[in-house]
Amino acid sequence: MIKDNQERLNQLHVLLDGLIIALSYALAYWVIFGLTGKLPAYDIAFYFNWLFLLVPLFLVLYWTSHLYSPKRVMGRRLELGNIVRANLIGLLILTMILYLGKEALQDFSRPLVFLFVGFNVVLESLFRMALRKVLHFFRARGYNQKHLLLVGYSKAAEMYIDRLLANPSWGFQIRGVLDDEKPWGYEYRGVHVIGRLDDLEPLLGINRLDEIAITLPLDHYQNLKRIVAACEKFGVHTQFIPDYYDIIPTKPYTEDLMGLAVVHIRHVPLSDSFYAVIKRIVDIFGALVAIVLFSPIMLIAVIGVKLSSPGPVIFKQERVGLHNRTFNMYKFRSMSLQNPKEEKKAWTVRNDPRVFPFGRFMRHTSIDELPQLFNILKGDMSLVGPRPERPLFVEKFREEIPRYMVKHQVRPGLTGWAQVNGYRGDTSIEKRIEYDLYYIENWTLGLDFKIIFLTFFKGFVNKNAY
Repeated sequence: MIKDNQERLNQLHVLLDGLIIALSYALAYWVIFGLTGKLPAYDIAFYFNWLFLLVPLFLVLYWTSHLYSPKRVMGRRLELGNIVRANLIGLLILTMILYLGKEALQDFSRPLVFLFVGFNVVLESLFRMALRKVLHFFRARGYNQKHLLLVGYSKAAEMYIDRLLANPSWGFQIRGVLDDEKPWGYEYRGVHVIGRLDDLEPLLGINRLDEIAITLPLDHYQNLKRIVAACEKFGVHTQFIPDYYDIIPTKPYTEDLMGLAVVHIRHVPLSDSFYAVIKRIVDIFGALVAIVLFSPIMLIAVIGVKLSSPGPVIFKQERVGLHNRTFNMYKFRSMSLQNPKEEKKAWTVRNDPRVFPFGRFMRHTSIDELPQLFNILKGDMSLVGPRPERPLFVEKFREEIPRYMVKHQVRPGLTGWAQVNGYRGDTSIEKRIEYDLYYIENWTLGLDFKIIFLTFFKGFVNKNAY
């Protein structure tokens, strides 16, 4: 069964990780002393006795970083991030040991330690990517399968089946569904209803199932307690897929409140003060650098606006930002002066006569957006985030588009995930919100840097800007 295979695989995995740690250390020693020809301050035995510390230390760090959890559905980026985190913690511990023992270890090669950690990150990452490929290869061909039974037929059950069938490399084999409403033999994408809820205990008794997935519809949750009790009685691993997609279409997370599980409807990483401060520091630094970098372009824009149309260079427009608060967003003026009441009524359209030629060029190349760097310094906006909208349209979309207002849980951005994916200007509001919600729920500093990088290739020229 899969449980035995997983145990053997983990044991082999730990052994191979230990060998990689030793190999990384040996490579670092060879580079420092072999390639350079320098003589080590200590003999080779002294240096390699450190492996008795390094190997168990880094294996423990890998274990605490969840690197021995099943890889069936663990993301590649998450695994690589855990590898880097474990090695950085290891580097910190080694640095501390060398500092505390500086008298006895003053001649120990510090570059060797840093090189060892670098080699270890690279080799461990390559090894795990190769292992992931091998496991996916065998699972896609029917080996190393995890046998699964679904309890309850619901929309959640269908969505779960869809995902498992779309990813055969995860290695799940669905044995069937138990349900009291659907008739025996009812089929969804080749998965059949094979009994009622009362059949769960007899099936657990005669089958060596690896996992039970509880996929009850909402109106059958009164059965949840006895189903969990039956699974616990037979020691079968149980997972729960709530049937709330139509009610809470989002990614929730659970918090332990002194033993009480509290389910938060939406996970917003930037609600954490630490992450918010880090993002704000990056915003201030990035805005200052961008102002210096783009100052020649902004000077040209000032001259171009002055020569093209009488009136102020900067156009201020009310937008809705963080926590639904309004602010004045700055742009280089690209349209002829008009009545403010008329300006608020509609978006700009193709060949809009109000846009003067130089203004059209600025809008197409996003040069008109550059003054928002000063909004970022003020704290109204961020370098990256959902684009802000005017109050009139916010009120309209609030009623028409589900979850539209969620975008105001973070600062609006100069660029965003929707924009680098092509949803700018006259494009689908629904798709824009879909991308904005993904950004809000999956924010990382790395994602911000990726969006900024992509903006230089995809975000400046806007074919939908009129």
